[in-house]
Amino acid sequence: MKRSKWRTCLSGSLRDPLLRSWLTEPGSLTARCQRVSTSFRVRLLRYGKGQPLADEEAGSYIGRHPAWVREVVLECDGRPVIFAHTTLSTAANGRLSRWMGGLGNRSLGSLLFAYPGFRREAIEYLRLDRRHPLYQRAAAVADVGDYLWARRSLHRLDTQRVLVTEVFLPAITRLG
Repeated sequence: MKRSKWRTCLSGSLRDPLLRSWLTEPGSLTARCQRVSTSFRVRLLRYGKGQPLADEEAGSYIGRHPAWVREVVLECDGRPVIFAHTTLSTAANGRLSRWMGGLGNRSLGSLLFAYPGFRREAIEYLRLDRRHPLYQRAAAVADVGDYLWARRSLHRLDTQRVLVTEVFLPAITRLG
């Protein structure tokens, strides 16, 4: 099995304290965005069946099964600040499959942090460059530099697992 490049500790090369605080936020990013901006919205980019990314299959996060893939942009004060990519295996059906299908432009985070049955595993971090497919997708919605920081975590509800990856766009550092 290929070893994952995702790490549970942030690299020392991340010097920006505000970006570091967003990456290590233990609570809901949606709730934090709502606290620090005058207007917040979730824009649905894509939802449907697809193949998990190679690094989502590694470590048995999702497996090689087809997956429900949802991609959204979180916008604060009219600016995209976070690109979110969510993968849920189609191998097991349950409440989470139904809920994800009905989210539309609503935040998955509002569900994950409000429903008592969810368990979140460790947050992992990775600095994405132009070669990573999530960098490329995030670059399609915002002006970006040579790299972007991302985090991901696995959330469990009963027998279902959903992998949530959040890519932080440059405008995030304009928020408190």
